Amino acid sequence: MGLKCGIVGFPNVGKSTLFNALSSAKAAAANFPFCTIEPNVGVISVPDDRLGILSDLVTPEKVLPTVIEFVDIAGLVKGASKGEGLGNKFLANIREVDAIVHVVRCFEDENIVHVAGKVDPIEDKDVIDTELQFKDLESVEKKISKVEKLAKSGDAKAKKELETLKAYKSHLEQGKNARNLAIEEEDKIAVEDLQLLTAKPVIYATNVDEDSIATGNQWVEKVRKVAKEEGAQVVVVCAALESQIAELDEEEREMFLDEYGLKESGLSQLIKTAYSLLDLITYFTAGEKEVRAWTIRKGWKAPQAAGVIHGDFERGFIRAEVIKIPDYQQYKTENGCREAGKISVEGKDYVVEDGDVMHFRFNV
Repeated sequence: MGLKCGIVGFPNVGKSTLFNALSSAKAAAANFPFCTIEPNVGVISVPDDRLGILSDLVTPEKVLPTVIEFVDIAGLVKGASKGEGLGNKFLANIREVDAIVHVVRCFEDENIVHVAGKVDPIEDKDVIDTELQFKDLESVEKKISKVEKLAKSGDAKAKKELETLKAYKSHLEQGKNARNLAIEEEDKIAVEDLQLLTAKPVIYATNVDEDSIATGNQWVEKVRKVAKEEGAQVVVVCAALESQIAELDEEEREMFLDEYGLKESGLSQLIKTAYSLLDLITYFTAGEKEVRAWTIRKGWKAPQAAGVIHGDFERGFIRAEVIKIPDYQQYKTENGCREAGKISVEGKDYVVEDGDVMHFRFNV
């Protein structure tokens, strides 16, 4: 399964600069709104030290990490829900992503124009939230008008659906995001087809200057406070610094990070946060031909996990052989793990754990 994150925010907050740091696909980074006219898409490898461990043990022909897709979406302005700026084009692009990386400007720089004339990440965030809420409200109201007819005819399912839609309508009209509506999970099916923009999970990427990268600043603290209230996540990045880090080899990168008092790059933090936010985990397959990482949702059972490799694996699933990486490290080889009794044989009800090394048996 692929993970797609949309990078959004006001023009000139550092979206495209961050995207350039994250991806080998270079977006235009210019000092004026809408330099990113079409969404730029970059697929990057997910860093995972466990791949290196398995590679050293198995010495495969190739190593294949799992990937994450970042979409750099054109800057949004006030009135986008009514067609201002790139309006509907921007909003349509957001519908296609799994999570939103909302870049907010938390730095002063008189050489970089801010469309609102001042640095205020909370106000910027609120403007974008409002535009997305307006668009969601429009979608919900359209569906209400359709479902009402069925509900009036006595259709029980339609009545229940209408009740849920009205709850979303009221919530959005209060200036609240759909993801924060307290509602039963089973009732959310009423809006699944709408792909509500404000229902998507959010990571706030607070773009700071180099002096604030290790400790943050007053603007970052304000964003953290708001994010906590929303149940959103915050990552502190310096997009300009990330651009430099992206050009370095591994050894130089470690020295560079040490110089700034950082344990890991903003990229690594962003990916880890995205995985946590979406309840994603990684399992591995390991053999002479390849060592490979696979992304699945937390709580998936073995047949579902097998299905991300190929549908036949899920349909014809018999069993899974599972090795834990610490055991692999201790006993060095698959045969060594087998002789030590460290390969467990699991059936259809086995819930895959993060870091499992798996081999599937299946009928064609």
